[in-house]
Amino acid sequence: MAKKKVVVTGASGTIATVLLPGLREQYDLVLLDTQTTDKDGNEVDGVQIVDLMNKDRDTYREYFSGVDAVVHCAYYRIEDQGEDVRFSTELENLQMTYNVYQVAWEEKVRRLVSATTNHSADFYEPYALDGKATMVTPDMNASDNWYGWGKIAFEQIGHVYATGVTHEGRPLENVQIRIGGPRETDVANAPLGDLRRMRRALAVYISQRDMAQLFIKSIETEDIRNEHGVPFQVFYGISENPHAIWSIANARRVIGYAPEDNSEDRFFDLIQKHMEAAGKI
Repeated sequence: MAKKKVVVTGASGTIATVLLPGLREQYDLVLLDTQTTDKDGNEVDGVQIVDLMNKDRDTYREYFSGVDAVVHCAYYRIEDQGEDVRFSTELENLQMTYNVYQVAWEEKVRRLVSATTNHSADFYEPYALDGKATMVTPDMNASDNWYGWGKIAFEQIGHVYATGVTHEGRPLENVQIRIGGPRETDVANAPLGDLRRMRRALAVYISQRDMAQLFIKSIETEDIRNEHGVPFQVFYGISENPHAIWSIANARRVIGYAPEDNSEDRFFDLIQKHMEAAGKI
């Protein structure tokens, strides 16, 4: 059986770098980015140079023609230069997101899976970390920074397309994945003995194989309709972490997400060092 054809935007970026090994095994990939090297300068095989900021969608339409799904990881980032620049940067990203969704819809792509962020609910995080609020769920949308605000708007662009109301009644099914921490370094980088920072790092962790599973199941699951009948979902992208403050209950229920890893096992030795430094053991 022929593999499904899947476009990956931002294919040289941090998130795609974690995803690509698993996606390459499963799909025939079309990789798009503005550069062919990752953040460490390593060449990413098969990347096509494309400017998805360009409002002329005909310049990249060919890459979206005849594909089964799109994994949207592209993000335009510039160095921090103040609030005005940060706000303007997010507006640029919203335009790029619209471009990707619109060309996918025009080319009759069925499903789009987007990498968004846990920062979409940054407002709630301190309360959850301090035990003053219950677990953060995917329907909680409030941030205290422009990056998180932009990602909320990013997700809502997906919802507009999923309803089909503005697009001839033909929805573009989509899943928004609020990525946690796809790094192996966060616990080690927390100041030794800072248990709050350690817990946050443990809570947000997602392993490479769990992230690949989450995206693949988001592509493959036949029915992703929500309680209103709209093919739209928001999932948190974390592993089976005992210290989690973000809920993955709906990802388990809707697509059968079953993470294989957890941060407490993965970073057991580092946890002991933090606890010793804090005088807890």
